[in-house]
Amino acid sequence: MCRYFKPANEMSSCDTKSVIEWSTDAVAEWLKEKGHSKYVDLLCNQHSIDGKALLLLNEHDLRTSPLNIQVLGDVKRLGLDIRQLKMENRQALVELGYDPTTLLFIPNAIVHSGHGLPSRAELDFYYSMRQHSLETYPADDPYLIPHSSPSSEDGSATALRPEIWKALIALAYLFVVTWITAFVMVIVHDRVPDMKKYPPLPDIFLDNVPHIPWAFHMCEWTGTLLLLIWVTVLLFHKYRFILLRRFFALSGTVFLLRCITMLITSLSVPGTHLECTPRNSTSIEPLLLDLLSKMKQAYIIWKGAGMSIQGVRTCGDYMFSGHTVALTMLNFFITEYTPRDIYILHLFTWMLNCFGIFFILSGHEHYSIDVFIAFYITSRLFLYYHTLANNQSLMQRDTGRTRIWFPLFSFFESDVDGIVPNEYESPVVMIRQLFRLAKHMYKKSVVLFHSHFSNVLTETRINLNQPSTSIRKNKRKTQ
Repeated sequence: MCRYFKPANEMSSCDTKSVIEWSTDAVAEWLKEKGHSKYVDLLCNQHSIDGKALLLLNEHDLRTSPLNIQVLGDVKRLGLDIRQLKMENRQALVELGYDPTTLLFIPNAIVHSGHGLPSRAELDFYYSMRQHSLETYPADDPYLIPHSSPSSEDGSATALRPEIWKALIALAYLFVVTWITAFVMVIVHDRVPDMKKYPPLPDIFLDNVPHIPWAFHMCEWTGTLLLLIWVTVLLFHKYRFILLRRFFALSGTVFLLRCITMLITSLSVPGTHLECTPRNSTSIEPLLLDLLSKMKQAYIIWKGAGMSIQGVRTCGDYMFSGHTVALTMLNFFITEYTPRDIYILHLFTWMLNCFGIFFILSGHEHYSIDVFIAFYITSRLFLYYHTLANNQSLMQRDTGRTRIWFPLFSFFESDVDGIVPNEYESPVVMIRQLFRLAKHMYKKSVVLFHSHFSNVLTETRINLNQPSTSIRKNKRKTQ
């Protein structure tokens, strides 16, 4: 039987068939019954839309080529009827291999109200509210969602621009945060508790695992390997600049939060092997000289990226572990932006992440709580950010609230309407894009300089002509 409802006196020949078994004639009959007779020739005759194709149509297909329906009201009404048909044929969509909740844009309040798919009563209630929302229900009703979504049926974004300038802003944000982090590390190093008065705190892992001297260096080499893999992914990913700005924004935010936690409480040194002595500074030392000295130390930390293999040794920066943040962030970005079927790569990066954390603890450079909090904060922030970015259509009614609570997210993801697909291209394309951008900027600067120079030259000529004119006038007066 047909999976859409209509009164008993409107039975048709397609009532004995499933929608996925409909022929183009059955679709034509359905279009006529729904009041879309003028599109029968376009959909059924010209483009051979049968039942399967009808279930996979969306408003984007109706508006764009090759259908190109220009009347907005017709697009909305036909799209609404198609979405109702999808809701009434959830099982047919599952049989076609599609997620019905994704295709139907059903709100979370309905999808998660019970076990499995929504009940018929819930769907009928939801559809009736959508059908009469404009004249009956307030705009902020939790059951209402936008009538159309800019994203595609599988949730992927429809149009993604590189927006290199946003990536540069994110890079500047990370640059400033790393400098702040380096300066804070200098401050907390001078505030580290005396090892003689404050021995290492009890720790369930450090108390039971002996100190391995070379472990912390191995952790940093593990992070370096993850970084090389991530750079390789960026070189070949088609949307590398979107990935870069997300990486810079998330990394900067986590390390900025780390600056606060480092300053609030100074923990005692986790291992007796560490030699931690505050900087030699006197109270009578001028404030400016002390600040310059701290900036010099901060530059050494910043230049070496805070890594011991670069000769950087600091104490007091324990809550929480910056090395764990770097390992976890790189691991999550690599697994997110590489194809799901490359499971060997994902397993390898997770092994590097876990072994890196083990090396941190084995080197007795951080307490276990430092590592746990770092992994939790980094992973949660990554998952929350990408959940919001991949489901922006569900938050369109809360745009103002999102801008208040997530200002960076609202700015960087304002033009992303869905999931960033994992598509790849040659790095030569990136070089051409950068060259084209540089060429465009050069031409624009030349035009601006030429126009400015012409204006200055014109003003100079006018100013030079004014004295001669005044002299002539004075001569005429004297004569």
